[in-house]
Amino acid sequence: MSFISVKNLNKEFKVMQRESGLRNAFKSLIKRKYKTIKAVDNISFDIEKGEIVGYIGPNGAGKSTTIKMLCGILKADSGTISVAGFDPFKDRKQYVKNIGVVFGQKSQLWWDIPVIDSFELLKSIYRISDKDYNETKKELVELLSLEELLTIPVRQLSLGQRMRAEIAASLLHNPKVLFLDEPTIGLDAVSKLEVRKFIKEISKKKKVTVILTSHDMSDIEALTNRLMVIGHGKKLYDGTLTGIKNKFSNSKRLEIIYKNLKRQPDINNIIIVEKKKNKVVLDVDISKISVSSVIKKYTEISDIEDVNIINEDIDNIIVKLYKDYDL
Repeated sequence: MSFISVKNLNKEFKVMQRESGLRNAFKSLIKRKYKTIKAVDNISFDIEKGEIVGYIGPNGAGKSTTIKMLCGILKADSGTISVAGFDPFKDRKQYVKNIGVVFGQKSQLWWDIPVIDSFELLKSIYRISDKDYNETKKELVELLSLEELLTIPVRQLSLGQRMRAEIAASLLHNPKVLFLDEPTIGLDAVSKLEVRKFIKEISKKKKVTVILTSHDMSDIEALTNRLMVIGHGKKLYDGTLTGIKNKFSNSKRLEIIYKNLKRQPDINNIIIVEKKKNKVVLDVDISKISVSSVIKKYTEISDIEDVNIINEDIDNIIVKLYKDYDL
């Protein structure tokens, strides 16, 4: 059985609806109208121990609802969830000792006390032994460069510093699963690289299974090779990043540097993006013509000095996917 197994998961919410105006406000006091929203619609997937999986979708797609059910906060209407042998909702008292959660816009650290005091409080909450706590804390402080931050109140930390402390706090009890919701939101480039590097290291070293939700596709590209896309509560895609690029990207950008070119060759299914004396940049529709065929055409009438193939940006590919599914 997989480390995380989700089968036919469903969750609905009733949302009250009311038209604007005072009259309609009074009407709603007597008779209320509700609309049923299917937040998660028959989703199934399996995740193996130590995997880092990206779980993405537009706002309102059902990502947060899924994560809350995986964390044991919400109870599913139907379907089953098994994480490390636990039912997250039924076994939540024992289960929460096995998971860590980091929300980019919410803090589990106490705002007005030093970071180390928050760590000590979490040690008591999770009933971590002195030996395990000291070993884990030392390792996390070194890996995340937290030594100088431990005595500083959380409210005085920069966003990047706080997020490093948040990740350390979520891992003090050595969880088997780490849920990350927008872990690099608002961080500068250096802080993002540090956080990404640490997540990859901790997953590889301790076989921590990571489920990452993010609107920053550079996070997804840097950390994961498996991607699940959800929209309107349904799972739309589950596969590799390479697979989604091949499926939803039908063009490649080609940069050719040449000399002795007297004229541009006549080639269908390409768009000239930029043209200079010794260089041309093309968008090639790879569903209709191969990149090698385009290069060959230029080779026949010029001396090629260099060729660069630029893959389509992952953000553009995800936008195409959303448009295909009308999200």
